[in-house]
Amino acid sequence: MSSSLRGVMITMMAFFSVSGAALGAKPTTLDREQIPEAYKWNLADIYTDWSAWEADLKKFETKMADMNALKGTLASGADAVLLAYKTMDELQMVAEKTYFYPGLMGTQDTRDNEVQARLQQVTILYSKFEQDTAWFTPELLAIPKDTMVGWIDSTPGLVPYRFPILEAYRQQEHVLSEDGERLLAFGSQFSDVPRQTYSMISTADVEFPSVTLADGSEIKATHGAYEVARHANRNQSDREAIFKAHFSTFNHFENTYAAIYNGVLQRDWFLARSRSYSSSAEAALDSHAIPVAVLDNLINTAKTGSAPLQRYQRIRKERLGLETYHYYDAYLPLVDVDWQIPYEEAQPLVLASVGIYGKQYQGTVQEALSSRWIDVYESEGKRSGAFSWGTYGMHPYMLLNYGDTLNDAFTLAHELGHTMHSVLSSEAQPYATHDYTIFVAEVASMTNENMLLDHLLTVTTDPAKRVVLLQHAIDDISSGFYRQAMFADFELKAHRAVEAGQPVTAETLQALYLESLHDFFGDSLDGQEEYKNTWARIPHFYNSPFYVYQYATSKAAATLEFERMTTGKKKDKAAAVETYLNLLKAGGSDHPITLLQKAGVDFSTTAPAEALVQKMDDLVSQLEVELAKLDR
Repeated sequence: MSSSLRGVMITMMAFFSVSGAALGAKPTTLDREQIPEAYKWNLADIYTDWSAWEADLKKFETKMADMNALKGTLASGADAVLLAYKTMDELQMVAEKTYFYPGLMGTQDTRDNEVQARLQQVTILYSKFEQDTAWFTPELLAIPKDTMVGWIDSTPGLVPYRFPILEAYRQQEHVLSEDGERLLAFGSQFSDVPRQTYSMISTADVEFPSVTLADGSEIKATHGAYEVARHANRNQSDREAIFKAHFSTFNHFENTYAAIYNGVLQRDWFLARSRSYSSSAEAALDSHAIPVAVLDNLINTAKTGSAPLQRYQRIRKERLGLETYHYYDAYLPLVDVDWQIPYEEAQPLVLASVGIYGKQYQGTVQEALSSRWIDVYESEGKRSGAFSWGTYGMHPYMLLNYGDTLNDAFTLAHELGHTMHSVLSSEAQPYATHDYTIFVAEVASMTNENMLLDHLLTVTTDPAKRVVLLQHAIDDISSGFYRQAMFADFELKAHRAVEAGQPVTAETLQALYLESLHDFFGDSLDGQEEYKNTWARIPHFYNSPFYVYQYATSKAAATLEFERMTTGKKKDKAAAVETYLNLLKAGGSDHPITLLQKAGVDFSTTAPAEALVQKMDDLVSQLEVELAKLDR
């Protein structure tokens, strides 16, 4: 998560000399009060109490008045523009901080209505801020660009704002009048209705049926039960039963889900046309100057390079001894290995894996691990999943639900990648350009995962555990690259259908999704018709269109960065590390495509995606070798 509302063995032991003594075994309780403080983040680093928060909330309102008082002054000169940008910075920083505090509190206990109410206070104020400052960009753009460039060149204080100012001019043709911008701001809450509706029907109001398993036990086919079944249940009939029961809720309401998603598609096309874009994809990608060709190239390269993915599925089918092979079979471990990695063991592993970045980087990672930046374990009411979230001027915070698994260790590495990205960008950049885009953000996290995988493969000799590691790496590419590219293919086709004036029905969306599924998996999956409504379960389609493709591009970029930093001549690897760290320090100081080009990854070509396809093929071949060792 970014900051804008929306991170030798003797040395290792020295690093852990303090934190290791303070921590013990994984807590056996879900009662947050009984979990040791060392495992919980310290939010007092943000505010010591609610009174301090309320003081900043009042400051937020005061700064809004200060900002609105500047309306009509921008054309008077460079000093007026500088004052406006500084005031806007101060306003946004206090807004983010006042959101940050209850936002984190709300995730540690989603049941706390008082915290949710305070969070809504900030949200309402921020919505008012967007409406009241709708004048700013149109007034800025009324100043001729040449005049503005001259002001920037002659005013040192404006230099940090050069990129965001010129970005506004780049998108000038898509900016409406003050009245138009204000009108669209009024519609922001209405635009969120499809997401809210999806959340209600798929989470709050859903009634999942129960199924009887082969051992006679009964289980409700919830989201969690479905995930557990496809990852852990060795009985294919059980996996099938839970799959069918789980998706029966989506099948039963297929027309409703289609109508909700049509609302998303129509909204996106309305907003694109309102701002004079030729397509919804262009409108979504232009905010960061990403050509639609990048999306098209990614999808096409993933499709044409799907042979390793299909080969992997066939290896799985044979290894698991299945007569038919389905999507709910695609996540089952190939070998049974009880490999627990407690949090205390994961920390030095992750720390050692990032040694390539240098002692300063490692030192900050250690600070994150030992200074209560992390909320480690599950507790009652705590939100699921994991994230890293920061705001300018203070360290990021990480939420985990650590369960002592291999996946949890990789999640720790992943979120620390985000945390270090936030730290480095905030240290190197002014507020105006510190906030990096998602297109770059996931590169930092996924590169760290590659580093941990490489470290574990180096220190692990047990063939069974090596199979587990290789499967993890392959599954990561399968889900992070191929699956996300498949999702991107589906949503791109769905948006283009609306843009072409075609009707959108449940049957339309089912046909588009099955087409994408077959393009990627070929005949390696049986019974593909039963997956026709599985698209409806993907929250990103409703929450953030044209978002998922960035997981795929990031996976490709992370693979190239890892290869550049770990292979070849020593001086070339050192240079690659330097350019990679410069990428993290660059924040949002340039377009993400340009920043990645400087770091050696060029998305104007298909090379990054092609490199990842080759990596997938190599890993599948390594997996075959390790599986053969187990059969000797």
